[in-house]
Amino acid sequence: MGSYSFFADRPVDQYRKSDVGFSVAVILLLGFGLFTLYFCSQSYAARIFDDSFYFIRRQAVCAVVGLVGFFVLAFLPVSTIRRILPMLTLVTVVFCIMTFIPGLSVEKNGARRWIKMPFNFTLQSSEVVKFTVILYLANYFDKQAAISVIEDRNVAKAVGMMLFLIGMVLVQKDFSTSAFLFTFCCFFFWCCGMKIRWIWFVGIIALLGFAYFLLSEEYRIERIISFLNPHERLDSGNYQSMAAKRAISAGGFWGAGIGSKLVQSNRIPEVQADYIFASWAEAMGLGGVICYFTLLGFFIWRGVKIAVSCKNRFAAFASFGFVVIIALQSLINCAVVCGALPSTGIPLPFFSLGGSSIIISLCMCGFVVNASRCDTEEDYNSFENDFVEIESIDGVKVYE
Repeated sequence: MGSYSFFADRPVDQYRKSDVGFSVAVILLLGFGLFTLYFCSQSYAARIFDDSFYFIRRQAVCAVVGLVGFFVLAFLPVSTIRRILPMLTLVTVVFCIMTFIPGLSVEKNGARRWIKMPFNFTLQSSEVVKFTVILYLANYFDKQAAISVIEDRNVAKAVGMMLFLIGMVLVQKDFSTSAFLFTFCCFFFWCCGMKIRWIWFVGIIALLGFAYFLLSEEYRIERIISFLNPHERLDSGNYQSMAAKRAISAGGFWGAGIGSKLVQSNRIPEVQADYIFASWAEAMGLGGVICYFTLLGFFIWRGVKIAVSCKNRFAAFASFGFVVIIALQSLINCAVVCGALPSTGIPLPFFSLGGSSIIISLCMCGFVVNASRCDTEEDYNSFENDFVEIESIDGVKVYE
């Protein structure tokens, strides 16, 4: 058998450089996110935990872990990532199952979505599902795209795995994430040129299932009612939303300023989580909001450009999926904070407190950086490229 090395065996001058613009965008988003988390949560952390650095310290630790994942996925050969994909899928399923095992999982507000980790940290399995389902679909789409006759392409296996993984998230009582993932995956099928005729049948069943889960929990119905009546329930369902709107309005054009008493008053409950964008808008004003969306737009542009120009079909599909899912999460979160959408529980990538979210987001970005260096179609488009053909027996190729 042939020997393997961490890097491909070719001259240094043949390597494509990583996309610097995309890397800079990731670093800026991460830096702004950590900075915002600290100044918006320090007084709340000091009041609850008697430690103003409580939230930022935990987030920084997870960011370091995420950066390790970023560099690993940025330099690990894409062919290796494809080989370990079955194991990654199995691990993801195991993580989802672990959320139902008492003693291994953590229950919050009647839902079990988190797994106990060392040093009093938790892992949210739905974040791992996002990463795995994109890689799985990208790998499957690559194989199907290699079939020249479109009628011979079959996406049944991909649809089945997608529904299975999303179903695992749904039974964890994570309705918002499962609905978001299903919508994104349907969009991903369409963008990658796969058959979507199945969407009518599966979509109707999924719609009925989501309707059942939506109506089965009183707090979900309360969210919808509060959204439809924004000027009512100000002491309960709409309290956080109205507090966020007041904070955004108070920021004006120039903002209240970093560390101001207005921002530090923490009028928004749990501001360090899903509504952290309101604190950023209050401190930085309209100018800061414009800067954030400009940076997000630059991140999307560089990421999509990498996916479009990548000659490795698997890496291109996966990179596109990773960039789009981060972008959609960001836009949905901002829409919720501004009151354009009902509360979803979807965090703002790189900003919201959540170790699982920041780790997975950085891992996704690391893969995109890896894809920016895939310079030839023959790099990893087929597992046959990793071997040398030594003979052909009755039309069957044998590799070593």
